[in-house]
Amino acid sequence: MPATHRLTAPAPGWTTTTDVVVVGSGVAGLTVALNVREAGLRAVVVTKAMLDDGSTRWAQGGIAAALGEGDTPEQHLDDTLVAGAGLCDEEAVRTLVTEGPEAVRHLIATGAAFDRGDDGEILLTREGGHHRRRIAHAGGDATGAEISRALVTAVRSDPGLELIEHALVLDLLTDAAGHAAGLTLHVMGEGQRDGVGAIRARAVVLATGGMGQVFSATTNPAVSTGDGVALALRAGAEVTDLEFVQFHPTVLWLGPEAEGQQPLVSEAVRGEGAHLVDATGTRFMLGQHELAELAPRDIVAKAITRQMQLRGTEHMYLDGRHFGAEMWEQRFPTILASCRAHGIDPVTEPIPVAPAAHYASGGVRTDLSGRTTVPGLYACGEVACTGVHGANRLASNSLLEGLVFAERIAADLTARHRADDLPERSVDVAAARAAHPVPLPAPEARAEVQRLMSRGAGVLRSAASMADAAAGLTLLAEQAVAHVVEEKPADPRVETWEAANLLLVATALVAAAAQRAETRGCHWREDFPERDDAHWQRHLILTLTASGDPVSTPEEQ
Repeated sequence: MPATHRLTAPAPGWTTTTDVVVVGSGVAGLTVALNVREAGLRAVVVTKAMLDDGSTRWAQGGIAAALGEGDTPEQHLDDTLVAGAGLCDEEAVRTLVTEGPEAVRHLIATGAAFDRGDDGEILLTREGGHHRRRIAHAGGDATGAEISRALVTAVRSDPGLELIEHALVLDLLTDAAGHAAGLTLHVMGEGQRDGVGAIRARAVVLATGGMGQVFSATTNPAVSTGDGVALALRAGAEVTDLEFVQFHPTVLWLGPEAEGQQPLVSEAVRGEGAHLVDATGTRFMLGQHELAELAPRDIVAKAITRQMQLRGTEHMYLDGRHFGAEMWEQRFPTILASCRAHGIDPVTEPIPVAPAAHYASGGVRTDLSGRTTVPGLYACGEVACTGVHGANRLASNSLLEGLVFAERIAADLTARHRADDLPERSVDVAAARAAHPVPLPAPEARAEVQRLMSRGAGVLRSAASMADAAAGLTLLAEQAVAHVVEEKPADPRVETWEAANLLLVATALVAAAAQRAETRGCHWREDFPERDDAHWQRHLILTLTASGDPVSTPEEQ
């Protein structure tokens, strides 16, 4: 096994035991938990805030699947491969699009209610990169909230499924053979399970969501601090495609000082006919792509950024005034309310928009059963890299990926359980103690990481900008070490653990982005503006060295 690292933390003060521990309560995590329970396995769901506080409930547009008349999985596959810019794993995409429709039906059977027409059929819309209407939605633009509601209701109705809320996962535990044997965590509460504890398990599933908080402006909630990717790296797992961070083109612009989670203006608004315009009302996407405003997200985000540079402005506009009040109120009630709360009325004026960090196409490397390179450790949802998204996620494929690959993980665990291949695991205490402790940065390092990343590794990147970001990140790490040497270390607590996770993930992302000397998908290099298939139509695989530094290795072609 490779050298492992762990966060500086107190020894666990309590322990519990289960068969499967699932970290995360979005569509992926809760689907795994419900399905392994059906197989008779005990399960514990650990979530960082409340059960419905993750990224899933913020998803507006919907879930993509070939459900409509005339649509086929093959057409869905083609659109996904085009958006992925040459780096999708075709077998993974084929798995997604062929198993996707049935996975959506399972979701409906669980209780999710999608919008339907007068004939009872599911209403479908279009989003960027899709040549057909195949996006199922709920509550107009509240799809994620409805999916989350249905899954949380099902989970809470299962008395045999244990829930631990307000808990930050820390590190993986393994047995003497290097197989996952549980994890450590910190519960932010009172009572018997308070502070740092341990969950011993036969298998561990990461479904921790994204890492959008590595940037100053993001559509991700505050809990999206890359905890799962950081844990996996420290445990010796392979991580891939971190450089491909998708910036959503149309995020409500709240001013130059706005930070943290920003309101999303769903791609479905463009799917229904809204136009991207500059301050003069000119549609600048016409002639740039055959799908105009519905081009893949990387193309639209780049076009908006170019126009901002050309015009010397900080945002463009999304014009949906022609929809009229009734359509805004019925089809996009969430977006309408959000805009009006910030003093903008889409019924009578264009919406100011700019790109913001939205989705990590890369993550912990898995196979088609969700297995990572650490035995017994699985990953699904945004924290994982299944190969589906390639260099740029196709709109509304994320919820579907979470569903499909969560079901595949549950199927793998069920098969292992029935084959007596999920024995109880004894934690290798000596190995856990020998793991290198990671010095913790001060809590204020979080804001500095975000500033460095937004400036040096955002929508536009170059060797110079990323060198500056890397230097700043290295300084933060050195300061954390210096404080330990001076016997003034940062206190182990949620804020310092999150800062450590963000620092590690940011450092790994910059290392990969600096190495990929081309422009591909949502990785845009000003100094290498062309796609270079001869050298870079391959993945970069990240691991940690013995000293704890991320190193990326190109996959063999």
